[in-house]
Amino acid sequence: MPRIHFGSWAEDAVSWLQTHLSWLFDVINTVLTGMYDGVNAVLGAPEPLLMAGILAVVAWWLRGLLPAVLTFAGFALVDSFGLWEAAMATLSLVLVASLITLLVAVPLGIWAARSSKVSGVLRPALDVMQTMPAFVYLIPGVMFFSIGPIPGLIATVVFSMPPGVRMTELGIRQVDGELVEAATAFGTTPRDTLTRVQLPLALPTIMAGVNQVIMLALSMVVIAGMAGAGGLGEAVYAAVTKVDIGGGVESGLAVVVLAIYLDRMTGALNQRVSPLGRRAAAKAASAARGLAVLRYRPGTAVATVGVVVLALVAGGMNLARSGDDGRPVDTAAGANVGQGRGIKLGYFPWDEAIATTYLWQNILEDRGYKPDVKQLDPGPLYTALAQGQMDLQFDAWLPTTHKQYMDRYGDKLTDLGAWYGPTSLELSVPDYVKGVDSLEDLKGKSAQFGGKIVGIESSAGMMGTLNDKVLKEYGLDGEYKVVSSSTASMLADLDRAIKKKEPIVTTLWSPHWAYGKHQLKKLKDPKGAWGKGEEIHAVGKKDFGKDFPEVTAWLKDFKLSEKDLASLEVEIQNGGKGKEKESARRWLDAHPGLADKLAPVRH
Repeated sequence: MPRIHFGSWAEDAVSWLQTHLSWLFDVINTVLTGMYDGVNAVLGAPEPLLMAGILAVVAWWLRGLLPAVLTFAGFALVDSFGLWEAAMATLSLVLVASLITLLVAVPLGIWAARSSKVSGVLRPALDVMQTMPAFVYLIPGVMFFSIGPIPGLIATVVFSMPPGVRMTELGIRQVDGELVEAATAFGTTPRDTLTRVQLPLALPTIMAGVNQVIMLALSMVVIAGMAGAGGLGEAVYAAVTKVDIGGGVESGLAVVVLAIYLDRMTGALNQRVSPLGRRAAAKAASAARGLAVLRYRPGTAVATVGVVVLALVAGGMNLARSGDDGRPVDTAAGANVGQGRGIKLGYFPWDEAIATTYLWQNILEDRGYKPDVKQLDPGPLYTALAQGQMDLQFDAWLPTTHKQYMDRYGDKLTDLGAWYGPTSLELSVPDYVKGVDSLEDLKGKSAQFGGKIVGIESSAGMMGTLNDKVLKEYGLDGEYKVVSSSTASMLADLDRAIKKKEPIVTTLWSPHWAYGKHQLKKLKDPKGAWGKGEEIHAVGKKDFGKDFPEVTAWLKDFKLSEKDLASLEVEIQNGGKGKEKESARRWLDAHPGLADKLAPVRH
């Protein structure tokens, strides 16, 4: 069977669309961004507890007093985690994506129910949309719309479309044919038959489809955090990449709160809008026992008044505090170099990238810029830089690790020079391990280390080099077993061994914060089995030098020693999740004069 280059055809198609229909993607981007920003502004404007009260009133109207109390408690918990803005951004994305999906899915479902040919054409298309791995939808989204909420929104619409279409078609097809025939016999027009007979009877099934659309949208929005969609998806993704158990649990619980609220509210909405649902609710209420106050649900007018009152209070509070962001203004001569210009900094979750990005965020703010920091995977970040949607990133490992991105986007990027190098891969031992200073010294001492070398992920490039080259070069391949784990597990095992003063040999690399936290020895490699090290560069968009000449000049002279970088990384590690900027500020304040050295101001 000859090789079918379907992937190449897809790349050519995407390239052609980018070239010839870029104006269309710009229009779509503008419209969808406006919709998202509008909804997010409404949901994010009130104080968190006031907005939680509004959502609780909606729950009271739809389900009763106890669900309202639980709603308020759930969203108050999200606020206590410090994830309120992220949760409202996610809710905004879900609502906008679900609205767009339903505006397309319901008419398509009606059309498919009334035409077998249309149903036959839609079925395989919906199969592809529903079974294609969700991550795949992010690729063309990033290519057409760059990073941000819009690729995630587009991918969410595609991913959540099938249940909306299928459930609408199923609901209408399940309506008793005799009822439709009777309506036709009495002279009812096809439109009235649809709106007065089929849709009301199919509404419970259609609402079930609405519920599934919203749930799938929420799941996809979280995945879209990988492409810079923000919200809880970004928080979950950051926790996963950093193996942050606490952050993962908190952001995961916030997603659970949103999911349960949306699921219960859409389910209860069916009882409000469907005749069959209202009948079932009335029957259940008459048979229910217990406190009547818990079952009481206010009328629409009362609920509306409650929402309006809380919204007015929130608006009044916003007006009262407008115009004062509470931050002191630095009026020192020459400090306001940036004059309020925005600059977009991207990073992927590698320790040195996090450290330098937040260090420069503080420095740039001191110089009058307004840096916006966003975490992304390397692929989306380099794509965003090439498209001019991001301005700068500090962690390009060259010439090897990120060679593929520089080969692809090199003419659309600006290399601002190396700030650290050379990097190195190595095996390390605690400094209390005597008589082991190089890889040659490990020979014949496997019993001292339990016959193992503690490694990281088996897929990591350095693990392949260690097993295939380093151990063989020094005659260690039959004496030591390399134990694959994860970076977090390796560091935990290293920390445990040091606390017990036990011998241990682990994989490590420079730069790494472990060298600032622990007293470690890098085992020398006299035979050069690990190969040559790389340099870490700052890379900007193509016109970075033109748009930010002062910053370009600063970065050309930017250097950090291994000692300084390690201490900065340790400070950020000790500061904890979500405190990276504050931790970098503490480190910068502890090194007086460094900011003026890295970003000198001409008077």
